[in-house]
Amino acid sequence: MSKNSKKEGQQLCDRETLSVWFQKAATKREELLIGIEHEKPIFFQDDFSPVPYDATEDKPGIVTLLEKIAEDGEAGWRRDYEGERLIGLTHEDGTNLSLEPGGQLEASSPPLRTLHEVADNIDRNIRETVSAAQKLGMSMLAMGYHPTKSGEEMPFIPKSRYEFLRSFSEKKHYDEMLNYMCCTSSAQVSVGYRSEEDMVKKLRVSLSLQPIVSALFATSPFKKGKPSGYESVRSHEIQGAMDGRFGSMMPVAFKEGFGFEKFTDHVLDSVPMMGVYRGKAFLDAHEGKFSDFMAGQLDVCPGQKPTLNDWVDYLNTNWPEVRLRRSLEMRGADVGPAEMLKALPALWVGLLYNDDALDKAYDLVKNWTDEDRDYLRTVAPRDGLQTKFKGGTLQDIALKMIDIAEEGLKERAVLDVRGQDESGYLAPVREVAETGLNWSQRLMQKYENEWQGDIRHVFEEMDYTRAPSVMPKPEEQEPAARKPARRAAAHFAPKKKP
Repeated sequence: MSKNSKKEGQQLCDRETLSVWFQKAATKREELLIGIEHEKPIFFQDDFSPVPYDATEDKPGIVTLLEKIAEDGEAGWRRDYEGERLIGLTHEDGTNLSLEPGGQLEASSPPLRTLHEVADNIDRNIRETVSAAQKLGMSMLAMGYHPTKSGEEMPFIPKSRYEFLRSFSEKKHYDEMLNYMCCTSSAQVSVGYRSEEDMVKKLRVSLSLQPIVSALFATSPFKKGKPSGYESVRSHEIQGAMDGRFGSMMPVAFKEGFGFEKFTDHVLDSVPMMGVYRGKAFLDAHEGKFSDFMAGQLDVCPGQKPTLNDWVDYLNTNWPEVRLRRSLEMRGADVGPAEMLKALPALWVGLLYNDDALDKAYDLVKNWTDEDRDYLRTVAPRDGLQTKFKGGTLQDIALKMIDIAEEGLKERAVLDVRGQDESGYLAPVREVAETGLNWSQRLMQKYENEWQGDIRHVFEEMDYTRAPSVMPKPEEQEPAARKPARRAAAHFAPKKKP
């Protein structure tokens, strides 16, 4: 992740300014940074129901939780408002707490230099938010899709942008939009690039490997209280949503000559506008194009031309599996327990921030076709690590990825106060890859056996207060050196091929 740029009010008049904006985000190797965001559904511990935005006569709301975090957490929180409504908190260190449409609490770290700092940020955030939630009879769920509720049954956060998105989806007849907005929870990692060439290579690697990451980090096998037939129903449901704005593999990134200029042309030509911020209000502009805006001909603000901030807002209305802005944002993973939140940036940093590792990762994917990537994007959310590919399975590729990432992190040789490098954060994801059992398969085993089909147990199993873990307990660990990869049996009923 590159350093934060200052907010700029420069008016935009030509496409070259836009492509140069990407180029200026390139940074030196030693200044490459890391960011993470993780969204978590909030629920009441007594009946597992979602927490509404406003407090009721007998129960607190999300607003109450934000106030509690600001009051009881570490000093330095500032309240963020839209109008008179409290919609988030910002810490003086750059950490931000915001609300997704269905009341998911999203924590965003500032750009950080090491994975040790990222891990500390994750731990502190979970500790503060969970502690405040418990005092109010609430907790948070480490799952990528709400296991029991539909979008219509979830709270809806009163932000102008979300109100617009709901209205927009109704006009366009996006019938599942409330599910995407209110039921999904993801973890996203941002990494930086050193040059246009470096960006292209990292983008191609990360787009190609995103379905394997979705399989490794899958935590969403349930929908509306029942097994969904998918290991990541979140990943499945967002694919191609909103006429392709969500979950795409961005095939333009693999075209010859791709770079900042071609990406700028692609976005301007293929991504219609949705809205524009004026003040803190999000105005409907879906009938216009950003090129109209640059010409001062946007109907909702006639005569006005966009600034670089408007350009950023425009880019933020497109959600491919990897999003290019002034960094690369990896968007393919379900949210999960704390150990998996730490493993996710470790995997990407290990693969992308060491030249040898990046070359090896590129060699893994360089011969894959658009059809290969589309196949993986479609099938991996259903079949997970058992997805068949190139004469093997994604479990095979996942193990290779983790080996490459571990080498990359060891070569980074960034030590913590105990003298340990960053590769230790990969342990949980290695356990998943070696056993072939991601969180979704583990939850399905429990659902079918010890829970006897009672979905309510998932709220206890995946409650952050319980610190869920895939790691074997000490008495269960095998004493030998690294265990050989173990193949998992399929725990889902046979499904039709897409």
